[in-house]
Amino acid sequence: MKGKAAIFIKAGKPMEIVEYPLPKVQPGAMLVKVKRANICGSDVHMVQGGFSWGGPELPHIIGHEMVGEVYELGAGLTSDSTGQPLKVGDRVTYCYFRPCGRCYACLHGQSHACAETLARLGMTSAEPPHFLGAFAEYYYIYPDQVVYKVPDELSDELVAPANCALSQVLYGLHEVRVETGDTVVLQGAGGLGINAIAVAREMGAGMVIVVEQHPERIKLAKAFGADCIVDINEFPTPRERTGQVRRLTNGRGADVVAELTGIPQVAREGIGMVRMGGRYLWIGNINPGKMVEIDPSAVILGNRTIVGTGRYAPWALYRALDFLKRTKDKYPFESVLSHSFKLEDINAAFEMAVKGKVTRASIVP
Repeated sequence: MKGKAAIFIKAGKPMEIVEYPLPKVQPGAMLVKVKRANICGSDVHMVQGGFSWGGPELPHIIGHEMVGEVYELGAGLTSDSTGQPLKVGDRVTYCYFRPCGRCYACLHGQSHACAETLARLGMTSAEPPHFLGAFAEYYYIYPDQVVYKVPDELSDELVAPANCALSQVLYGLHEVRVETGDTVVLQGAGGLGINAIAVAREMGAGMVIVVEQHPERIKLAKAFGADCIVDINEFPTPRERTGQVRRLTNGRGADVVAELTGIPQVAREGIGMVRMGGRYLWIGNINPGKMVEIDPSAVILGNRTIVGTGRYAPWALYRALDFLKRTKDKYPFESVLSHSFKLEDINAAFEMAVKGKVTRASIVP
C-alpha cells in the first residue's frame, strides 16, 4: 500500500505530489487517514521562506491543522489519551507537537515550552515513516503524542482547526487572563482571530474589537459577534488605529490586546492599544529574524504585561472539542473554512492563502 503526499521542496517552488509506502505501525502508535487539513498561517510563512529555526531538512511534508480517522492501531493501543476506546474508523485529533518530557520546561509542568519540541516536530519526507505532515493522505502518530477521539456530533469542518487555531487562542487568552467585562482587541481576523472572537466572548469579554482590512474577514468577524471593527482601510496609520481603540474605550485602552497577524510591525501599535496595567498577548509572530522596534518604557512605565505563547498545553485541545460541542450552533465556525481543494491542487490553495483571499483554505485528500 502507498499513500500520496505533497512535498515542500523549497520556498518559492511548487510542491510536488509523490507516493510513499505506508509505514509499519509500531506498538502504541497509529496511522491516521487524513480527512481534512487546513492551511495555517504558519504554513504560509514556511512556503514563503519565513522560517530559519533549523527545522526539518528539505524536502518534507508540512501541515498540522487536521482531522483524520484511525486507519491502523499499533499493538497495545486501545484508547485515546483520556481512556476512551479507539477502533479503526474512529475520528481523532491530536497535539501535533511532541514534548520531550525530560527538559527543564517539561519537568516544571510547561510542556508547551519544551526546548526540544521544534526538533521533534518531524515532518520529514527523507525516511520512514514519511507521513509526518498533514498535507498527505495519511498521518503517522507516535506513541508519545496526545490524541483525542472526536465526538460524533462535530463535523470535520468544525474539528479541523481545533488542534491549532482554536486551541492556540483558547490557551493564549487563558494565559493572559481574560476576565468578565474585559475589553479585548484582536489584531487580525484570520483563522486565529475569528476563533479568538468566540473564545473571548465565552470567557466573558464585555467588548471585542477587531482590527482588520480584508472585507470578507471583516464580514466574518461581525458574524462571530465582534462589537467594533477598526478597518485598516478607514484608519490607515498606526496612530489612527490606536486613537480609534482609545476612543472606543473611553480613552484608557483595552484590558487585553492579542496580536494574531504574524506581522511584526503591529506589535508597536498593539502595545499602544493596551491600557495602563493591561495585558498584551503575542501569538502570530513566529518568524525568527523579523524585527520590530519598540519603546520599552511603554511597557515598564505603563505596567503592561506581555505574554507570548507559541504552543499550548494538551488540556487546551480537549477543552477545544468541548468548546465546539457547546457553541457549534452559536457561532458560524464552519464558514471559517472558505475554500476546499484536493491534494493535487495544493499549490493553487497556497496561492490564494498567500494573497489573503481566504480565511482558511482546506485540503481534502
